[in-house]
Amino acid sequence: MMMFVDMNSFFASVEQQVNYWLRGRPVAVCVYTGKYGCVIAPSIEAKKRGIKLGLRLNEAIKICPELVPLETHPTRYREYHLKIINVLKKYADEVIPRSIDEALIDFSTYSYVHKDLTKVAKNIKKDIHDQVGDWLKCSIGIAPNAFLAKLGTEIQKPDGLVYIDEKNIDEILMPLKLTDLPGIADGMDARLKKGGINTPIDLKYAKPDYIMAACHSIVGYYWHKRLNFQEVENDISHKPYKSMQAMRQISKEQRKNIHSLHELMLSLCMTLEKRMVRNAVYARQAGIYLRYENGFQWDDKMHMQNPLQDGIQLLNMIKYKMEKYREKMHIAVSMINDGLTSMGVFVTDFVPDQAIQYHLFENNVKNDTLRKTVYKIKDKYGTDAIIKAAELTDEPILKDVIGFGSVKDIHDERLKFDF
Repeated sequence: MMMFVDMNSFFASVEQQVNYWLRGRPVAVCVYTGKYGCVIAPSIEAKKRGIKLGLRLNEAIKICPELVPLETHPTRYREYHLKIINVLKKYADEVIPRSIDEALIDFSTYSYVHKDLTKVAKNIKKDIHDQVGDWLKCSIGIAPNAFLAKLGTEIQKPDGLVYIDEKNIDEILMPLKLTDLPGIADGMDARLKKGGINTPIDLKYAKPDYIMAACHSIVGYYWHKRLNFQEVENDISHKPYKSMQAMRQISKEQRKNIHSLHELMLSLCMTLEKRMVRNAVYARQAGIYLRYENGFQWDDKMHMQNPLQDGIQLLNMIKYKMEKYREKMHIAVSMINDGLTSMGVFVTDFVPDQAIQYHLFENNVKNDTLRKTVYKIKDKYGTDAIIKAAELTDEPILKDVIGFGSVKDIHDERLKFDF
């Protein structure tokens, strides 16, 4: 059996845990708390008042005038995440963090140790309350596979506990829509309905060939298998990255300082350098995209003959691409200007560092060893203990943020440095 633990309104609940006077009040965690800041994590109280993920603060305040906007504290959320994972590991070794606020526990080899998983779930809730934070709540789903366990957490929120098995699966699915199933969005919903599959019950009992014909893909068959207790989830938590991306939305206030925009681009490149160093990979491809207020979009890709890991080199390549495009299109202003609304950089097509071949007359061995040493020092003594001269600014431009997706960099044992 699998158990899925989903922390309720995690970022906001952590803030309420730390600050007693925020408890019971509608709270909205935002990366930026200016007028047009975006809500990334409303508290349970805020959700009850109609505040949803993605709302701009000016709209959110109209809906809920007593809303308390707070800026993010990523380090704090990581600390609480690790405390919660430590609680879960008391019950099983196979704990797989799915995101900063979710984890999957595989109890398939613990049937003799934990005979009653509902009791285990209640104990986990109590341990999180007693050992991590008395204001933190979680929803827990228990089922024969990861998908249905995740579905269990969606059915009861906050503080839910749902057990799904062969006896109650149809009763669980009966009131649900297709889009209530994790991973099925409007596009898949429309395709399935066009093929005559209108509900999760229909999906569960339809023949596999019929499902694949309805959605023109094997993907629909995977949903069918999940609803019939088969485990088709690939454990991606310990697989290497296929790509890495760093991007930021840019507020009107931020656009006023062009120098800060250039520093933001540098910070994005250095973020990717850090991830590549810690995952011991080099990139053979990179890309840049810029989005502007007037709707214009610019994207470009770069293919490197010599795989790249250095953030400054990446930045210089991007600058070269931007300048060449500007000259070709006879654009009078710099590509980095006050019309920017977002920018992003990505790297992909990775090569393990052990496979890198150095040219005879290059000094890359020394440079790469130095780069590893820098990040080893940063990990031990803090990110500001040592920085490149190019990164020197009066204040940090790129805020530390943490998403709801991968948490591999927190847990992956491969993030060690060997010399």
